[in-house]
Amino acid sequence: MTDEARALNLGKKIREIRLKRGLTLQDLSELTGLSKPTLSQIENNVTIPPIATLLKISRALGKHIGNFFQDDTPVTDRISVVRFEERQEVMGRMEQVEARRIGYRYESLAYHLSDKRMEPFIVEIEPIDENASIFYKHKGEEFLFVMEGELEFRGADKVIALRPGDSLYFDSEIPHALRGLGGKRAKALAVIYSPE
Repeated sequence: MTDEARALNLGKKIREIRLKRGLTLQDLSELTGLSKPTLSQIENNVTIPPIATLLKISRALGKHIGNFFQDDTPVTDRISVVRFEERQEVMGRMEQVEARRIGYRYESLAYHLSDKRMEPFIVEIEPIDENASIFYKHKGEEFLFVMEGELEFRGADKVIALRPGDSLYFDSEIPHALRGLGGKRAKALAVIYSPE
């Protein structure tokens, strides 16, 4: 885990919100469909969850996903500027286990504002084997704009190859997976809309 991911302290924020709501790990497990060991690893910053998992947790806790990326600076403005050097990298250098399991890393681009409906990220998608793809689904919609490399989208019985400059918009309740193509990591702008 990178220093940036540690500083973000996702696990601590999740635990604090869970405890404020009077929920046990078992309660959160039942609300999210995630196992207690998985939730414990997330809360103890042993593992960094994929975006779809964070969305499940945020909904179960009644919070917007953006709350997990905010720093402790009070927000008084409705405009958020995140400079290049201020991006919050959620998943840094990918460890082999994490790379195989998740297949991507991401940086939050607008973590200053709370209660927003859209969450923009820069996502780097690893070139994993198609049989290793993990499918995610969550309420809302997603938009992808490919910046570098080639990637493959799988969802709704479709397999779509995307190149730099291509974009894709889809209902994220469709089970979907991404993977880099050509043995290289792909980079995309991802914007996730969450109705809750």
